[in-house]
Amino acid sequence: MQLLYGERLRRLGDPAGARSRLTAALTVFQRLGAGPWAARTSAELRAAGRNQSLPAAEGTGTESLTAQELEIALLAAEGLTNKQIGERLFLSHRTVSTHLYRVFPKLGITSRATLRHALSQ
Repeated sequence: MQLLYGERLRRLGDPAGARSRLTAALTVFQRLGAGPWAARTSAELRAAGRNQSLPAAEGTGTESLTAQELEIALLAAEGLTNKQIGERLFLSHRTVSTHLYRVFPKLGITSRATLRHALSQ
C-alpha cells in the first residue's frame, strides 16, 4: 500500500510525501527479500527525486552519475529516443535531454554515438 500511495503522490506532484512513503515501502521489500518490488520502488524513488549516486563508467575521474542519469544513459545507449525514454520513465523528453546533457561531460564524450562504448568500459 505504501508503494501505491507513494506512486500516486508523486504523480499528483507531491514528491516529498511520495519519498517518505516509498522509502518505507523499500525498507519492507528489502527486509522481505522481494527483489522485483524493491527495484520498482527504487525506480519510483529516483523519479521522486531521491538522489542516489552510482559510480560512473571507469576512467571518468571523480565524477559520478546519479541513478537516474545512469538509467537514462543506458536506455539511450540501447538506441531509444528521448521521447521513448521519457515515456518509459514518466519524464518529459526535455528532462531526458537535460540528463543526457549532464551525462556526456561526466563520461568524457561529446556525442550519443559514443555513449554505448563509454558505458561498456
